[in-house]
Formats: sequence, structure tokens, C-alpha cells
Amino acid sequence: MMEDRCEKAPIDTGIPALGPAKIPSPLPYCRFDDDARVRLELDASEFGSGEGACFADFELAGPRSRIYYDSSKVKAAIVTCGGLCPGLNDVIRAIVMECHHNYRVAGVLGIRFGLQGFIESYGHAPVELTPESVSDIHQFGGTMLGSSRGPQKPEDIADALERLNIAMLFVIGGDGTMKAARRIQEEIARRGSKISIIGVPKTIDNDINLVTQSFGFDTAVEKATEAIRCAHTEAIGVLNGVGLVKVMGRESGFIAAQATLALKEVNYVLVPEYPFDLTGEHGLLPSLEKRLAARGHAVIVAAEGAGQDLLPDTGARDASGNPVLGDIADFLSGAIEGHFRERGTPMTLKFIDPSYIIRSVPANANDRVYCGFLGQHAVHAAMAGKTGMVVSKLYGRYVHLPLDLVTMRRKKLNITSDYWRAVLESTGQHAVTPFTADPAVFCQR
Repeated sequence: MMEDRCEKAPIDTGIPALGPAKIPSPLPYCRFDDDARVRLELDASEFGSGEGACFADFELAGPRSRIYYDSSKVKAAIVTCGGLCPGLNDVIRAIVMECHHNYRVAGVLGIRFGLQGFIESYGHAPVELTPESVSDIHQFGGTMLGSSRGPQKPEDIADALERLNIAMLFVIGGDGTMKAARRIQEEIARRGSKISIIGVPKTIDNDINLVTQSFGFDTAVEKATEAIRCAHTEAIGVLNGVGLVKVMGRESGFIAAQATLALKEVNYVLVPEYPFDLTGEHGLLPSLEKRLAARGHAVIVAAEGAGQDLLPDTGARDASGNPVLGDIADFLSGAIEGHFRERGTPMTLKFIDPSYIIRSVPANANDRVYCGFLGQHAVHAAMAGKTGMVVSKLYGRYVHLPLDLVTMRRKKLNITSDYWRAVLESTGQHAVTPFTADPAVFCQR
């Protein structure tokens, strides 16, 4: 299955199945890919297998000629977890439409307010999802089912699935949610229950392992560029104007980097993967001072997780168990204004935080198409009896990914890559490669 470096540490890309699929598919117009696999070249670090190129064979997504479930007797459920993201409603709609119109399933339930919806004490009764009830939800942002954060016991969720007579559960969420889905699937397998658990990876930060680009990311970048354009307009409208934009990205700076490349008006981009100094010979503040003296304006884009080493540890954690971050934008605003005040240099800083606007808007056309494919492929996988997996687009191909691989690590920007080099060339800040010098060097063109 694996070759080159991966032969030394073979990676299991097989997808568990509930049993043999014996029922002829009700989809007569399809081309079936029962045993099709696709070989893709990846970074070995994505498997925790060192560095360099690595080839892996993945099961190709799509309808199968034979299915596991008798669709007339099967019920499905959908749950959305974690933060909002453009496209959630599109995925819900695609799953419901595929289940009803093509497989004629007995019913689809929507689990309200995340995994809490499985726990009776919260009082969130499931809702019946029909083509009529989801027909126009893709026109709106957010999720019609609501969401929540925080862990729930997999035993309680398995109990609820059995009580509701659910045979297929579609879990839409990020890294933490996929870990929860894996625990649920393990509990169901321990009991010997025949329930399919299919994940649809969702993260606006684009930080899920082995997912080339998560749905909603394209929309997020589009909206982030609008905020950056406004920050640039504000900056050039005054003497020594500085526009500061904070975008989402707890541990990965993909939105900041992609939006920077899209607009070409950013002078400094700060991301969690790329430490920077505030003062000193190569610090941000001295570099910004030179930039304003030469050009009279500057735009800074900071991912929310950037520069956390410069901030005091809050010691707090959110409902999902993630560390509560310090406010990098508030810190930078104070540091920049204080720096120029001490030097008697007039400057105006305008701060824009579009985070909740970015994640709450409806998906754009590209993300809508993507969400449609994800929803359809998720149903195809579940009806074939697949479980313990996510459906994803990996380098242009829709594939089935084991939950174990997806939850192995968080995806991060590679600051030695051509992509990051292009970002630095776009901004004019410059980093000598980490192979020869400190990657935190700033140099203004």
C-alpha cells in the first residue's frame, strides 16, 4: 500500500466496514467505483513518519454498486459541532437531499446544538429534516441545527443513537469533533452495534490533517480580503496610518497567508507558525518605523494565534479544552502606539476584527459546490456500510480518510515551503530561510 519512505512505517489507510454490502444500489445512472483507489504523494510528516515525500493509497469516494443498508428501513442523523463556518447549511442540505431523493431513506434527524443534543438532560429534541425544511437554508450562514462546544461521554451518545434507532450519523466539525467521532465509533464497535459514523471535516482555520482545503476556507479568505482592503484604505488616508487586521487562526495561519496573497496590500503577516520579535535589530516595531518613514502607511495582518510567546499565559481553557489565547491585536495596538508616542512621531492606527463576520456569512459559489460533493459522498459512504472515516478532497480527488489519520495532528503552515516564500515576497517582509538564519528576521524593501 505504501512505498518509498513510508515502507519503513506502513500506514493503514483502510476504512472499516459494518459488514458485506449485498443490496443492489438504487442509483442506476451512476458509474460505480467499488474498489477504486487513488495514489497520492504527500508529506511524510502528515503521517508522523519523518520528512520527505510519501506515497499513500486512498479509497476513492463515490457511490458503490452494492449497499449495506436497506434504505427503506434506515434512519440517519446529522450533528454540527464547534464554531460556525461558511457552508454548514450547504452540507446539511446536501446530505438530506441525497438521502431522500436518491436513496429514499426512511428519515433524517437533525441533532440540535451539537453533541449536547444527544443528552436528554439538555432538552434539545431532535428535528425531522426533509427536503422542504432544508430547501433554502444554503442561502444563510451558520447552521440551522445550532452548535455547541465541549465533550460528551461517548457511552451516552451511543445510548442515544440506539434509542433513536439511528443507523448512520454524519458528524460535521473540526479537529476536536473528529476526535469525538472516533471515540463514538470505538464505543459503537465495542458494543457490536451496526451504526455508521461518517465525519465531514469543518474548520475555518483549514488546519485538519490530510485535508487539503476545508469547506468555508475559500469564503473566509474572500471576506478577509475585504477587511484588509478597508484597512489599507484607512492607512493611506492619514499620515503614518497603520491598518491592523486580526483574522482567525488559532494554531495555523492559512487564512492570513492566503488573504495576503490574494490582495497584495499587506506589509506584515503574522502567523502562529512563524515567531517574530517585537523589538531589537530585526523587530517588528523598528521595521514598522522604517516603513512609515519611507512610505507613510502600513498594513499588518495577524492570525489570532500569532505571537502568543510574547503574551502572558492566560491559564484558561475553553469548553473544547483549547487554551484561551491572549489578545494579540490588543497587545500589538498598545505596543505600536506606545512605540511611536515615545518617539513623538504622529501616527494613526485603525484596528479591524472581521472574525465573526467571516465565519457567519453564507458560503460563496466555490464552497457551495464543494459542500455539495462532501454531503453526497458522505451519504454514499454511509449507505455502503463504511464507518470510522471522513470524506474529504485531497489534492483534487475525493477520498475516504480514516479518522485515526485525520486526528493524528493539526495541519500547519510549512514556513520552509515555496508557498510561505511567496507570502514573504508579497509583503516585502523577508525571512532568511531557517536553514541558514533566524526565521524571524524582518527586512523592509
